[in-house]
Amino acid sequence: MAHTFEELVLMQRAADEAHTAVGKLQDQYGPPAQTAWVDEQRAAWEAAWRDWRDLAGDVQAAVTDHAKEQGVPRHQVEADVKRAARHPDLVGS
Repeated sequence: MAHTFEELVLMQRAADEAHTAVGKLQDQYGPPAQTAWVDEQRAAWEAAWRDWRDLAGDVQAAVTDHAKEQGVPRHQVEADVKRAARHPDLVGS
């Protein structure tokens, strides 16, 4: 399925938010190698990690498809999407 650049940006923002959620849980629970997590903590972290992994995989596949469709280098599309998602104030600069 073809995605517009704006859709790619929204997908990247969702993946970034999911990544932040994983980090917040890890900060809240402590490092898993140093802190014994209870089953509920481990399940919550694993669910958040899976969500991030899936969203990140989806945006990567969509970026690849978009680059092929537009005839643009993939790395350039990825960089443009990340810049627009993370620094919207710099778009167009």
